[in-house]
Amino acid sequence: MTASDPVGVRRCPWASIAPDYVAYHDEEWGRPVHDDRGLFERLTLEAFQSGLSWLTILRKRPAFRRAFADFDIATVASFDADDEARLLADPGIVRNRAKVRAAIHNARAAAELDDGLATFLWSFAPDRARPVPRTPADIPSHTPESEAMAKALKRRGFRFVGPTTCYALMQATGMVNDHLADCVVREVCGSAPEGAPAGPSRRARR
Repeated sequence: MTASDPVGVRRCPWASIAPDYVAYHDEEWGRPVHDDRGLFERLTLEAFQSGLSWLTILRKRPAFRRAFADFDIATVASFDADDEARLLADPGIVRNRAKVRAAIHNARAAAELDDGLATFLWSFAPDRARPVPRTPADIPSHTPESEAMAKALKRRGFRFVGPTTCYALMQATGMVNDHLADCVVREVCGSAPEGAPAGPSRRARR
C-alpha cells in the first residue's frame, strides 16, 4: 500500500523516507527516458549505487553530472588516466576505482552500439504490461527481461550491469511502471511503457 503525506497525497512508500525522494518520485521515476545521454546517466548512477543507498547517489547527482561532463557519452569515452585520477580525487562523487573505470569503459561500449544506447536498452522493455503492483511485495527485484538485458550488455563489454541493476534501470526510465496501484503518479506514468525509439525492434535480444 502507498503512504499518505500530511495533505493526503498517496505515494509509493519509499518516497516518504526522505524529502529528497519526493520530487524524484513525482517527477522522474517511472517516466520514459528515450535519449542516449539520459539513459547513460541512469545506467551509470545505478552502477554506482550498487552496495549503497539510492539516497546517497541522488544527493551526489549534481556532482556526478559535473564530474562526468553531464554524461555525454563521447566525452566520457575519451576520458584518460588524468580524468580517472581527477574522478578518484573528487569528494563529491563515490570514489570507487572499479566503478569509475566501469563508467568510462561503459561509455566506450555505448559509443560502439550501431543504433545508440536508447534503442538498444528499450529493445528489452516488456511486450505487455504486468499486473499492477498493489504492495511493494508485488514488485520483483529482477525479471526475464532484465536478465536478458544484463547478458546482452555484458556481451558488449559493459560492466556493473547485473539483472537487479538492469531492472532498477527499467523502473527508473519507464520501461516498466512499478508505481503502486493507488500511487498519485501511476496514471501519469501510464499503465504500460511507451514504445522504443525508432530502430530494429528487439534486435538486442538475439
